[in-house]
Amino acid sequence: MKRAGNYLFDTLNYLLLIFLGIATFYPFLHVVFASLSLPDRLNAVSGLLLGPQGFSLQGYRLTFQYPSIATGYANTIFYVVVGTAANVFFTGLLAYVLASKAYWKRLMMIVVVITMFFDGGLIPRFLLVRSLGLLNTRLAIILPTLISVWNLIIMRTFFMSIPDSLEESARIDGAEPAAIFFRIIVPLSKPVIAVMVLYYGVAHWNSWFAAMIFLSDRRLFPLQLFLRELLIQNQFRGDLATGLDSYEGSSRDVNEDILKSAFIVVSTLPILCLYPFLQRYFIKGVMIGALKG
Repeated sequence: MKRAGNYLFDTLNYLLLIFLGIATFYPFLHVVFASLSLPDRLNAVSGLLLGPQGFSLQGYRLTFQYPSIATGYANTIFYVVVGTAANVFFTGLLAYVLASKAYWKRLMMIVVVITMFFDGGLIPRFLLVRSLGLLNTRLAIILPTLISVWNLIIMRTFFMSIPDSLEESARIDGAEPAAIFFRIIVPLSKPVIAVMVLYYGVAHWNSWFAAMIFLSDRRLFPLQLFLRELLIQNQFRGDLATGLDSYEGSSRDVNEDILKSAFIVVSTLPILCLYPFLQRYFIKGVMIGALKG
């Protein structure tokens, strides 16, 4: 039987987790409520929002009138799909090579890990990208972050947990390293691959700094860079500037707040929908990849 102290400890843990859950989830919920509210009623409320103040989809209508919303979505989807596929593929290849217990591969792993702590910095990276002729191209967003060392360590550790007897049997049957990787290692690594897809996908979806540094052509901007313009620089352009006047009897400032909230929801919701499809692999992949095999 549990003692009173154990019950108290469990209760405090549950309360702490509930508090952290609310503190994490409520800010997004607040934005959703604000995006669905009527301008006049939202202006009259201060403090926490416990629900929409009225109901209106005008903020979303104006958001989709933003001239660059379609461009931003198309570019972000490209960066997420192509970038994540390249990230997972090359991270998996390098992790498979470094998973061997050979001495020289362990030495190579040490060299790779050093890059986590020592970086040339932003200016050398910019000069490198420029010297390679990648400025103002989509590759400038994908290639510099092709392999994350942290994700590489997770995949390598997972591969090391796969029994060596499987590879040895395949080699006896005459299988080449490429065949072993694609026909044996990859099918057994679905949990950690799902975790990598989630990690890299979310990173690409939320990325804006690299685009701000390496891109000047607005036709290549990701969605998050347009979101930055809207939220931080208050750049309301084109149809949005005139569309704000469609709210009657409310101030322009409140209209902009509703518009910003709607834009945040539109730019965040799609990536949230990815998690349920990867949830069953997520915990297993993280736990196995985080433990030494």
